[in-house]
Amino acid sequence: MSEDLARLDATAQAELVRRGDASPVELVDAAIDRIEAANGDINAVIHKLYDKGREAAAGELPDGPFKGVPFLLKDLGAAFAGDPLHMGMQYLKDADFRSPVDSYLALRFKQAGFVTIGKTNTPELGILPTTEPRAYGPSRNPWDVSRSTGGSSGGSAAAVATGMVPVAHANDGGGSIRIPASECGLVGLKPTRQRISEGPIIGDNMSGLTAELVVSKSVRDTAAVLEAVHGPAPGDPYVAPPPSRPYTEEVGADPGQLRIGLMTEPLIEAEPNPVVAEAARDAGRLLESLGHVVEESRPGGFEDVDIVDTFLTRWMAGQTATLDQLQIVVGREIGPDDVEPLTWALAEEGRRRSSGRYLAAVSQHQLITRLIAGWYASGFDVLLTPTLGEPPPPLGSFDDSGADPVAGLMRGVQTATFTAIFNVTGQPAISLPLHWSEDGLPIGVQLVAGFGEEDVLLRVAAQLEEARPWADRVPTAVAA
Repeated sequence: MSEDLARLDATAQAELVRRGDASPVELVDAAIDRIEAANGDINAVIHKLYDKGREAAAGELPDGPFKGVPFLLKDLGAAFAGDPLHMGMQYLKDADFRSPVDSYLALRFKQAGFVTIGKTNTPELGILPTTEPRAYGPSRNPWDVSRSTGGSSGGSAAAVATGMVPVAHANDGGGSIRIPASECGLVGLKPTRQRISEGPIIGDNMSGLTAELVVSKSVRDTAAVLEAVHGPAPGDPYVAPPPSRPYTEEVGADPGQLRIGLMTEPLIEAEPNPVVAEAARDAGRLLESLGHVVEESRPGGFEDVDIVDTFLTRWMAGQTATLDQLQIVVGREIGPDDVEPLTWALAEEGRRRSSGRYLAAVSQHQLITRLIAGWYASGFDVLLTPTLGEPPPPLGSFDDSGADPVAGLMRGVQTATFTAIFNVTGQPAISLPLHWSEDGLPIGVQLVAGFGEEDVLLRVAAQLEEARPWADRVPTAVAA
């Protein structure tokens, strides 16, 4: 039974419960068995909450769309009060730090019926596009264990790709949902800015760079989870425009004929690998065969803005604020030996850069947002790009142990060259596993819609999934 369940998406597992063909306890026990079988090689799950999950599965579960389906939370962001929350940090691991509150999103996952049985690996503070924290060691890509899973939601992506659970929590501050989805052969939607509440502790992280959702096996799972957890919560600083109908109704709906811009050269300076550029062009041909109009086009007008440096200003300020807040909560000062070299270097530079420079960076990013919105207003429905600038890189590619620790992050520009810009602009973007390299590595393709238009993305993504299904593709490391 466990081997069969490993291949099912969350919607199918929930249907087993509704029909009485499996109980929540059976689903949870089978998922735990799969984690125990595969996690030693993959290192996706770092906190095992088995007893808590079994107790929940045996009790009265909310009658949500995913009632009884086993689930994993990323160890960064959404959390339940009293559960470990280490964010990839040895500092928090040593302190046995626990979440002080239930996050709104964790509660919404619970109300959807999910049963949380563990938490997944993440780089320290989610900084890098790989999951190799010194506190917990690297997560390994189930398609090739010498490769990165991506980051920062790499533990969640590795767990779903191996079949430990059918869907897992993820979040995205520069590509951290889409990058692991691409590298592990999954669906990864970064929703519109503030589509999902980050409360109660966080309002809009780094002035709105981050977004929350999941990595999943199928478009229908992504749509159903989004439907279950979206919407404002009390005290949110601002909210995304509401959808016109349930997101679940978009799956299978006719997207109509879309005008799609194809961009294989990134807006951020980097040289994309030919394999990823061809993956996007191939997706363009597939979209044309489905009746859409595809033409090479790219938003522009902001060539004089240093996107990388302004992004770093916001990112560095975020690390400074986080360390300052953590040492207050934990009650112990954080020094350079308490964190990884890159984290310390970013936080120190964040202290050097002025508040005026931060506000100027936000202002420049708002200008970019208006210019990209203007591209959509000119008649385009969707932008098509590679998800990443390269195939999944080898583990160890983002080394920060040299004289310049920030070089480890700058190496990530190549990886995140197509993703980070849409954290700046706030538009929804989805990565789909439509391509594989000659050596068997998944290569994601990214679709980006206008602000608030997840409905457009879900319609066309479901159409692509039907035209070129990926459900039967299974990595070499599979939890049976």
